[in-house]
Amino acid sequence: MTESSLLELLMYQIGQLFLLPVLLLVAAMFAYALYALGSFAVQMLQRRRRGDSLAGFPLLAYRRAQPQSSFDELDLHAHKLLEPARLASRVAPMLGLVGTMIPMGPALKSLADGNLAQVSGNLTVAFSVVIIALIAASITYWISNVRRRWLAEELVEIQGRGRP
Repeated sequence: MTESSLLELLMYQIGQLFLLPVLLLVAAMFAYALYALGSFAVQMLQRRRRGDSLAGFPLLAYRRAQPQSSFDELDLHAHKLLEPARLASRVAPMLGLVGTMIPMGPALKSLADGNLAQVSGNLTVAFSVVIIALIAASITYWISNVRRRWLAEELVEIQGRGRP
């Protein structure tokens, strides 16, 4: 075996080691997206029923609990609240691509060997993982954008009131 062939085989084997972790991460991203969607729905209902409660208004609640907080601290808190959904919306598609590409190597190898059943199995995994990752990314992207607007509205309300 030449050095090039050995390196190629090593790269192939290392890539295959990442299939299970990537599949688990995509499944976790999808579960998080469903959790975030449920949390978002609850927050939306709380915001519609506002009344005297600050449930569903995290910056207003933070300001009430920390009345001396500066605008920069509120902005930082808003960024912390948005971070999980923002990260999920950006990482999920990358994981989906990796999860698509890893099974393609064995699928092409199986195609060369004439094993169409294994080609089909590998392609099923490849396309399923990218679909699930893109759904997770779409959900979290939408949630992140709506929550960003809500938090901006809260910041405007806080600035309009001045310090309590």
